[in-house]
Amino acid sequence: MKSTPTTRTLVMLPVLAAALLCGTAEARKKTIKSEPGQFDYYALALSWSPQYCAGSGNRDPDQCAVGRQLGFVLHGLWPQFEKGYPQDCSNEPLPHAVRVKYQGIFASPKLIGHEWSKHGTCSGLPAQDYMALSARLKDGLAIPAPYRKPAQPVRVTAAQFKEEFRKANPALADNGVVPFCTGAGRFLREVHACYDKDGHSRSCAVEQTKRAEKSCGQGSFLVQSVR
Repeated sequence: MKSTPTTRTLVMLPVLAAALLCGTAEARKKTIKSEPGQFDYYALALSWSPQYCAGSGNRDPDQCAVGRQLGFVLHGLWPQFEKGYPQDCSNEPLPHAVRVKYQGIFASPKLIGHEWSKHGTCSGLPAQDYMALSARLKDGLAIPAPYRKPAQPVRVTAAQFKEEFRKANPALADNGVVPFCTGAGRFLREVHACYDKDGHSRSCAVEQTKRAEKSCGQGSFLVQSVR
């Protein structure tokens, strides 16, 4: 029988449906709807601001203003599962008083509302307590000297990078810090430090570690200079 546009469409429909279902299932592996407080651990995400501001996308003008010379900045404190993560767990608003008190812990005041809505609502904590924990963990992680304000780009391997964080933070658990890269693994994008629900260092999940290793897939990567 000769194939017609109609028959070809009918043949392709099951294939397209299967592809869509597969894509949806893959997305669910990463992002999981959950009740507030139902998660396994936190990832403290610190972005390397010079790399973010070097990008060609929609850069935040507050964070990337001339003369700010920012290094590691708080991206957020993210509840995680051992596989995947929850997000947008409730519609609870961020109180104005909390916003005013803690917006300074972020590089841009615009970020605090987004981080509370997407990640903070999954913590199960009141907004005040979640932001206080975010500030405590951010301030409690010592940045190794080579990455505070490097005047020149620093080339480093992932193993060296993690060891320097361990030396600067003796209480860190094994594999408690993992770097993530961009630009086909050429440049540091951010670092994740992992903590249990009480704020004590713990190893990052196997899945998270594998994603980090894949993102920094080259032998070494560059930490861009602070300008």
